[in-house]
Amino acid sequence: MAKKTRHTGRPKLLEGKREHIIKAKLTEQELRQLKAMEQQLGLNRSEIIKGRVLHDSHSLVINAAELMKLLDGIGAELGRAGNNINQLARHANTLNKQDMLNPGTVAEFNQLLAAYVTLQQELEKCLRQIIRLMRN
Repeated sequence: MAKKTRHTGRPKLLEGKREHIIKAKLTEQELRQLKAMEQQLGLNRSEIIKGRVLHDSHSLVINAAELMKLLDGIGAELGRAGNNINQLARHANTLNKQDMLNPGTVAEFNQLLAAYVTLQQELEKCLRQIIRLMRN
């Protein structure tokens, strides 16, 4: 009677098995840069090199944690800008009730607000593009 063998671990790959090794020589500075990239990106050397060489070398490798920190800062600034706009509108309403609101000031405020809204829409487009790139 044949003895039944137990297979442990993952199944053997039939296709796409990585069996070729490529060597590269680096200077001490290049090696330090590569190690720093490993820590910043949370990837190993092989993943970094394959990603840069094989998968669209024109794209950037980003540190997701750092990006999220920066985006959080942008969100906080947008919140502050919104609060400032609300305060200005409230003050303008108070002046308007007292018939002290200058029409020239209102016109200038409306122009500045329109420019702000345009910039905010551009920022939103850029953020959507960043999110799409991160998903791919």
